[in-house]
Amino acid sequence: MKKLLTLFLWLVLSAQALPARQVPSEQQAAILAPVNAIFAALETGDATALLRHVYPDGWVTAPGRGADGAVRKQSWAQFAARMKPETAFEERIFDPVVHVDQDVAVVWARFTVVAGGKLVNCGYDHFDLVREQKAWKVMNLTFSSNMKACEAP
Repeated sequence: MKKLLTLFLWLVLSAQALPARQVPSEQQAAILAPVNAIFAALETGDATALLRHVYPDGWVTAPGRGADGAVRKQSWAQFAARMKPETAFEERIFDPVVHVDQDVAVVWARFTVVAGGKLVNCGYDHFDLVREQKAWKVMNLTFSSNMKACEAP
């Protein structure tokens, strides 16, 4: 047991000592481009524009947002089918953290959603992206919802 605890502590301390890999700003901009394009499509309710920046078979997932607190999950194609200009909303992210390794990237950021001039949701977005033929696309989006902790930036 003592050896196991020692190994665990060594692993934790070693992981903390690893330097953070910086994502060059031009690479970060390329990764955030499809994320920002999705937000632009949400503002206009343009499903066709949204689908240009995602893998339609990827998922939009919201833990605890379905009936009885169940996870709500739908494909991007299903999500886009529900989009209409009259249900458009404004989503913004703040201080995104981007991690990348070759053709895989993740974006983690606090978000707010405003609809009809009113703050209606906030929490954290987690996007995972894949680069294919030199273009980044969003595979999945998972987001939390935490209105109690919502602060206007």
